[in-house]
Amino acid sequence: MDPECFRAHSLARSASHHSHPANRRMAMLCCRATASLPPSPPTPSSHAADPHARLKAAAARSDLPGALAAFATMSSSPSAPAGAARPVLRTFTALLKLCAQRADLATGRAVHAQLSARGLAAEPLAATAIANMYAKCRRPADARRVFDRMPARDRVAWNALVAGYARNGLPGDAMEMVVRMQEEDGERPDYVTLVSVLPACASAHALGACREVHAFALRAGLDELVNVSTAILDAYCKCGAIQAARALFDLMPVKNSVSWNAMMDGYAQNGNATEALALFKRMLEEGVDVTDASILAALQACGELGDLDEARHVHALLVRIGLNSDVSVMNALITTYSKCKRTDLAAEVFNDLGSKKTRISWNAMILGFSQNGCPEDAVRLFSRMQLENVKPDSFTLVSVIPAVAEISDPLQARWIHGYSIRQHLDQDVYVLTALIDMYSKCGRVTIARRLFDSARGRHVITWNAMIHGYGSHGFGKVAVELFEEMKGTGSLPNETTFLSVLAACSHAGLVDKGRRYFASMKEDYGLEPGMEHYGTMVDLLGRAGKLDEAWSFIKDMPIEPGISVYGAMLGACKLHKNVELAEESAQRIFELGPKEGVYHVLLANIYANASKWKDVARVRTTMEKKGLQKTPGWSIIQLKQEVHTFYSGSTNHQQAKEIYARLSKLIEEIKAVGYVPDTDSIHDVEDDVKAQLLNTHSEKLAIAYGLIRTARGTTIQIKKNLRVCNDCHNATKLISLVTGREIIMRDIQRFHHFKDGKCSCGDYW
Repeated sequence: MDPECFRAHSLARSASHHSHPANRRMAMLCCRATASLPPSPPTPSSHAADPHARLKAAAARSDLPGALAAFATMSSSPSAPAGAARPVLRTFTALLKLCAQRADLATGRAVHAQLSARGLAAEPLAATAIANMYAKCRRPADARRVFDRMPARDRVAWNALVAGYARNGLPGDAMEMVVRMQEEDGERPDYVTLVSVLPACASAHALGACREVHAFALRAGLDELVNVSTAILDAYCKCGAIQAARALFDLMPVKNSVSWNAMMDGYAQNGNATEALALFKRMLEEGVDVTDASILAALQACGELGDLDEARHVHALLVRIGLNSDVSVMNALITTYSKCKRTDLAAEVFNDLGSKKTRISWNAMILGFSQNGCPEDAVRLFSRMQLENVKPDSFTLVSVIPAVAEISDPLQARWIHGYSIRQHLDQDVYVLTALIDMYSKCGRVTIARRLFDSARGRHVITWNAMIHGYGSHGFGKVAVELFEEMKGTGSLPNETTFLSVLAACSHAGLVDKGRRYFASMKEDYGLEPGMEHYGTMVDLLGRAGKLDEAWSFIKDMPIEPGISVYGAMLGACKLHKNVELAEESAQRIFELGPKEGVYHVLLANIYANASKWKDVARVRTTMEKKGLQKTPGWSIIQLKQEVHTFYSGSTNHQQAKEIYARLSKLIEEIKAVGYVPDTDSIHDVEDDVKAQLLNTHSEKLAIAYGLIRTARGTTIQIKKNLRVCNDCHNATKLISLVTGREIIMRDIQRFHHFKDGKCSCGDYW
């Protein structure tokens, strides 16, 4: 047997028969540590054979097993020969330091027990090391018990407790210890104290405490130390005092990479990606060493700005400095390219990772596809992830479930729901919320409600998803009832809650409730309305025909109205045929430079309805000069995992003849029960041509195909990329009547449930 293993086994046997239980525990740890070590050199007289030297060397390289093996060769027996190596106080403190570094609580407790057995645990050096070990092993209560029993405490002991509390998410306790160390023991904080307590101040968002620490550092002259100034700067950033942080940054006589990174990260976290990126460029100009943290901050800024060119530059730089082998950096690059709407580049980075991909890599790529209108790619990648035996987590599901929701296939929805149950993730609040939202977007709001009712705990996002689901399906009154129930439970609504309930009021015509909720947002909850809230209020008033009130509301806004606000007004003007306000709204929109042609088309239609043909021609000419085009309308229907897309008048489907034949018969059937084509939206052609164009709208083609391919009584569900027109809405109501089918149509704004000749929206959409 190897000599070291022999000695370890001997120590274990001796301890088990003759020693304190702590000795037996320590001996067994030593035994395990030495079991796999190579044989020692045969010359015990060499320096390498000295257990103390070996333990010191092992400690220097953070090698706990090696240190335990060296400890095993030390004798604590009273009958040991003279000159034999014996453990001393620093032997145990070195082991405790290693345990702290590796968060090895079991071994740390054994060392603590050894010190107690020898009567050394109360020694200041030992007690401080024990407290530090417990703090770094996430046992702050144990650390505090050791600290309280110390007969005398020095600054190092206090600092160990301050750092321990800060590290374990107890900022209040950390700050309290700094006060107590001065009041009880008269110990003056040093730079270690400040660097330890500042993260606690930041975690608690205690800006006042940060300022006090900063003032103390100035008085004590500690602000000249770069690590202290950097810690203050970082704390200011995390407390939202970005200007104070920048002022300190500019005054720092010496800055290192950590200082630059902290300032960049502060800008990024406080929503100022432009300054973060500018600082990164300045950092490069001044020749400061770029680290992985610098690159991560720069990539985050590029992603937030959607700046593809700068993202490419950062990509080239990280390759030059060899960070392309860092998986964390490459994962961030995937996210950045995805936010820049270049999933092709993100996919290249993802594929180049090869076998180095982590679950985070997969999650980033799935989320990138999901957020960039590539839901099928997201679902395919999720399937590939499973084939490669990469275990998903809750973030994976939260990334892929919205993709399934976008596809709107109830079969896939049930599959992903079942998968989340099998993975025991269905009660995760974020997964559950995503499932509720998914079922709502798949037209299954009743299933969404069952999931909502099954939730063990409801987060504000869970309430928001259900309220939004009801609103988007036209069940505005139910959405309002749920909102009132939410307030009754003591759950605090946030900005998204109010946006959802205001939208529900708008779609249901609940004007008075909408007004009250908008006022309550700020008066009762201190929430500042954003542009989307103002736009929704304009939509609410405009739909109800209160155009003058809506226009006054816009003029009284405390912030400059955006395109969404004027767009809502323009839509209301079309609905209620108000040309004058439509022109004013459109003029404001065009001054803001929209990239889409939808607002020009809307204005042209308003002019056409008023028979202002010269104005129609003028708007169309403007569109041609600016290269703006009307978005082509399409409708899709998914049957047996096949997606069928229809455009207005399209004849390229393989069953086009059957579809048009069924549609022709369908038009005759609904005419017999009162259908009259609504031709107001079509101009410049004869009346018979207008009717023909209406009869070949994409949603009618999709419905006809669904009737051909599905069994009697089956619900037909289609998805449309534009708002459903008046004629198709009227026709679909009557189709549901003559066929006895329920038809669910999801357009760009909401869901319409057609059944027995009626629509869930009550013709108010």
